[in-house]
Amino acid sequence: MGGLGAGSIVIIALVALLIFGPKKLPELGKAAGNTLREFKNATKGLADEDENEKKKKDEDNNA
Repeated sequence: MGGLGAGSIVIIALVALLIFGPKKLPELGKAAGNTLREFKNATKGLADEDENEKKKKDEDNNA
């Protein structure tokens, strides 16, 4: 399966513009960006917790 080409992205942008209007698009983009940022931070936090638990187990096993 192929990815999205430039033509597909332009069509999607035009459809979004028609559906939501020019005033709502910046708000939707900002909300999507904030959502992705929160998701990234949450997954990073989970990975850090797993790494800390693994280090603690390794230290306990070596002691």
